[in-house]
Amino acid sequence: MECKKERNLKICTCTYEPCDKKGICCECIAYHRRMGELPGCLFPPEVERTYDRSIKNFVRTYRHLL
Repeated sequence: MECKKERNLKICTCTYEPCDKKGICCECIAYHRRMGELPGCLFPPEVERTYDRSIKNFVRTYRHLL
């Protein structure tokens, strides 16, 4: 499968600028999974900017939708 990095960069909501995985979604997801986290694109902007990518923070953020 061909990586669509340039297209992904246009919609990537991650604000961590020195990230070498930005736009390479498969690497981003694999990295955060190894770290026990979720990628920033799954969080609303105000939460993503905190860089707390923990599963606990994800559940806390979206608990009201359950």
